[in-house]
Amino acid sequence: MDVRERVAIIGSGLIGRAWAIVFAGGGCEVALYDSVAGVADTACALVAEGLDELAAQGLVADPKVAAARVRSATSLSDALDGATFVQENTAERLEVKRAIFAELDRLAAPDTILASSTSTIVASSFTENLKGRQRCLVAHPVNPPHLVPLVELVAAPWTAPAVVAKAKAVYEAVGQVPIVVKREIEGFILNRLQAVLLSEAFRLVEDGYVTPQDLDKTLKDGLGLRWSFMGPFETIELNAPGGIPDYCARYGASLSRLSAADPAIYSGEKLAYVMAQWPNALTADQVAARMRWRDRRLAALYSHKRSQSAD
Repeated sequence: MDVRERVAIIGSGLIGRAWAIVFAGGGCEVALYDSVAGVADTACALVAEGLDELAAQGLVADPKVAAARVRSATSLSDALDGATFVQENTAERLEVKRAIFAELDRLAAPDTILASSTSTIVASSFTENLKGRQRCLVAHPVNPPHLVPLVELVAAPWTAPAVVAKAKAVYEAVGQVPIVVKREIEGFILNRLQAVLLSEAFRLVEDGYVTPQDLDKTLKDGLGLRWSFMGPFETIELNAPGGIPDYCARYGASLSRLSAADPAIYSGEKLAYVMAQWPNALTADQVAARMRWRDRRLAALYSHKRSQSAD
């Protein structure tokens, strides 16, 4: 990204500070604003500390130079002065989003992209009546975004495709991993997956099948190890010699029983729809080679985990 890119961070709490670390570390000029007096000033100091911590892990080259790109804004209009990109981080309430986006749309330059960090609220519910609604979208991070780089980009029906493309390029340029959610859905993708897993975790504990501690081990020493570098589709592709279709033929019926899902999702037209979007399906020989790659990655990750203190 061009270092002259200017980003306004609206809301300087935990997520706002983390975004400032991301953008400043990526070469952007950052203005931090918060409606509560003094919060942005404190946030600037905490951003500098966060950049130092990243530098200690080799993730930022020069933390002092990066910190010097961050300033505290005295007002919303001051934060938006010259901004080409806005990351909003205010309270997770619809009326708050509507109010702040009305102000952002009124004050920001016409071409400035307006992105919200909301975790569940779709952009169409708070941007419909804005004059510049075509430049608004959701950019939902994972907490903390400077350490977990996924960003979910969710457009409203009227968001311009060029805005989504530009936002994706901006996040990629500062080291994030943006995904594009193809149409609006409450909670987006990550939180919907998380909600299902958490609900089942609580049910299994409450029904007396497992302790909370052992359930956590199931994730952090089981599924989580693979999922740290492979998603569920790539995982199952490597768990059957014939890839995803083979896995579904072998285990689809039992998976549907365990999850109360329609077994049709694992076969026929529904499976074909998934596979049509998975263009690089592996041959049996490629599956075997990829399994060896997976095992090397798992060995390296397991070794790293064993070397770390539990504290």
